[in-house]
Amino acid sequence: MVKDRNSFIFRLLSTLFVILAINFFLPRMMPGDPFSTTSADEVGEEIIVMTEEQRLYYLNYYGLDRPLHEQFLVYIKNLMTGDLGKSIYYKMPVSDVIMLHLPWTVLIVVGATVISTISGVVLGTLSAKNRKKGSDRLMMTGMIAFAEIPSFLLGLILLLVFSVYLRFFPLAGAVTPFMDYNGPAEQAWDILYHAFLPIVTLSLSQLTGVYLLTRNTLITVTTKDYIRTARAKGLGEKTVWIRHALRNALLPVVTRTGFMIGIMMGGVVLVESVFSYPGIGMTLRSAVVGRDYPLIQGILLVIAVSILICNLLVDKIYGKLDPRVGI
Repeated sequence: MVKDRNSFIFRLLSTLFVILAINFFLPRMMPGDPFSTTSADEVGEEIIVMTEEQRLYYLNYYGLDRPLHEQFLVYIKNLMTGDLGKSIYYKMPVSDVIMLHLPWTVLIVVGATVISTISGVVLGTLSAKNRKKGSDRLMMTGMIAFAEIPSFLLGLILLLVFSVYLRFFPLAGAVTPFMDYNGPAEQAWDILYHAFLPIVTLSLSQLTGVYLLTRNTLITVTTKDYIRTARAKGLGEKTVWIRHALRNALLPVVTRTGFMIGIMMGGVVLVESVFSYPGIGMTLRSAVVGRDYPLIQGILLVIAVSILICNLLVDKIYGKLDPRVGI
């Protein structure tokens, strides 16, 4: 038991180190630097706002003129003290920038996870109960076809239909500008009103995976001996499906939920860009365009750690649902 736990901790630390290395070196593999896009010398290429001397000065000021291994050691040393660095674009600590934008992303990711999981389980259960019937074939065909639509394209379609043509929802933002709220309830409603389409987009992009997993798992589970035994005991069909079949079928769905959160955290960059939603996905896009190394590193680290935490929680929940499984 102790050996397994030590092995788990070693794998966790190794994974974290690889993540830190990728976070550091990947941004620096992109062409240019944080100041090259504003100091080009060719007329018409970029507006010249910084001389070469100024560019070199700022590279030295931020330590970007040092060898990469020295920069990496400084990066690790700063992380040990909880220092994520200072954003070159925002001129403020990276941790403050992340805390400013992270809650918006958490809102739409958590909302989309809950909606897609519940909807996928319900639809998958209905489809499995009506297996080989016309409703099952129609639903499965529609779900598979729907899954081929990229999330950003789906977001554009929803934006055009419900925001541009029907004008049911706002085109951009997370709150109504200069809105004077009468109370917390009105503010919460305004926030959900702006977050609705991003949440729906992320939910629909992950719905098919949950649906197919639930459907196929239920079909497999209902062929097991303990299901036949439950029916032989005279238990009602509803009890058999809910207490026996669905409970066991939810085990892989729990695992899928952990991976789904990671997928959403990666796909949120495109979705937030479509809706101009001020989460960390939109902030990461701006940081990449501006080559803001400290901010890129901080956001990627937060996303990676969030995924690791979600996977650990999934393992814990899985262990509670099935005592045979444990870390």
